[in-house]
Amino acid sequence: MALFASLSERLNHIFSKLTKRGKLTELEIRQAMREVRIALLEADVNLRVAKNFIAEVSEKAVGQQVLESLNPAQQVIKIVNEELIALMGSGNSKLEVNPKPPTVIMMCGLQGAGKTTMCAKLAVQLKKQGKKPLLVACDIYRPAAIDQLKVVGAKAGAEVFEKGTQAPPKTAKQAVEYARKMGYDTVVIDTAGRLHIDEKLMQELEDIKKEVEVTEILLTVDAMTGQDAVNVAETFNSRLDVTGVILTKLDGDTRGGACLSIKAVTGKPIKFVGVGEKITDLEPFYPDRMASRILGMGDVLSLIEKAQEAVTEQQAKEMERKMRENSFTLADYLTQFETLKKMGGAGALMNMLPGAGVKLKETDIDESRIERTRAIILSMTPKERDNPQIINSSRKRRIALGSGTTVQEINQLLKQFDQTKELMKRFRGGKGMRRLPF
Repeated sequence: MALFASLSERLNHIFSKLTKRGKLTELEIRQAMREVRIALLEADVNLRVAKNFIAEVSEKAVGQQVLESLNPAQQVIKIVNEELIALMGSGNSKLEVNPKPPTVIMMCGLQGAGKTTMCAKLAVQLKKQGKKPLLVACDIYRPAAIDQLKVVGAKAGAEVFEKGTQAPPKTAKQAVEYARKMGYDTVVIDTAGRLHIDEKLMQELEDIKKEVEVTEILLTVDAMTGQDAVNVAETFNSRLDVTGVILTKLDGDTRGGACLSIKAVTGKPIKFVGVGEKITDLEPFYPDRMASRILGMGDVLSLIEKAQEAVTEQQAKEMERKMRENSFTLADYLTQFETLKKMGGAGALMNMLPGAGVKLKETDIDESRIERTRAIILSMTPKERDNPQIINSSRKRRIALGSGTTVQEINQLLKQFDQTKELMKRFRGGKGMRRLPF
């Protein structure tokens, strides 16, 4: 299911009942707030956080200005949106940078939260910002932890510093000295996790903190563990004074209570969220954008950013020229599917469009069908992609055999392609074409 799918669906159902009533009474608002409270608790939001949230919203929503406004339902939704943003943090919390390099980031968390992989994902983010990160292997207890860091580090294009089973505080100190000498501006320390919080784990983390000047202490927590994630964050924060939280597996959590509770309980911001398995699936956390997605308003800014990362300005201009000249081919069509894949797939993008995430269920978007379409086009010759009109019955049989599909699916694709070209003709020369994302 989509991120926050259940909560979004419930809230939209509650607010749709309000919008149908026109003028609202205080009783109607308070009844709606009771339903919102139940929805939050079902989404695994901390009880105290949910109660405080409803109290804040109710106090503002039953004010004279709201009750006497022309559209009180919209005012209530606006207040809920503002309070959701306040609950998760006022804005995006960036990583601190040490004015005297290197910046040292200590990653901590329980075993199984995805901490080691997160080190590499963070390295990818840092490299995008022009940084030169060094990963440090300080998990000497979990079998193959050092090897795992080397593997994911290689994928991220980041060097891994390791000293085998040497004491982690000593390794961390040597790594910082090495980074200074070799010109690395950021050091990311992968520390040991445990299946549960224990004194030995905490003491080792405190020893590393004493040994090196740590700029950031980032706690990696598994969003799918719900309230346990909040409890873990609270415990780690009390011992280490963490500077921020990274939530992993947010793409697999249909409830999202941890996301809404951690900032309120610990006072520490969520800095990044893991949204998939790929090394690039890490996003900065924006409370206002997340609130919009929860309320079914979409996340257009993140959508634009993903498009800008996936498509260069030159590629966008070239695609616009092809649309204008009506020279769009099946090869270009394939490029669009590749771009869609880079941006996280159709399902991920639909969740960012206003209203679409709530109205569409996961089954409405068949990602496997998109993959089959790609396979069909890849099984064509360059000449066939440029001139689909030459694809006769025998060519269709050959393409079907090569792509593992059927002639019927090839016919559907060709018909769909013709419809797309027809749509582009309508945009040609008009302002609408310039609004197309690719």
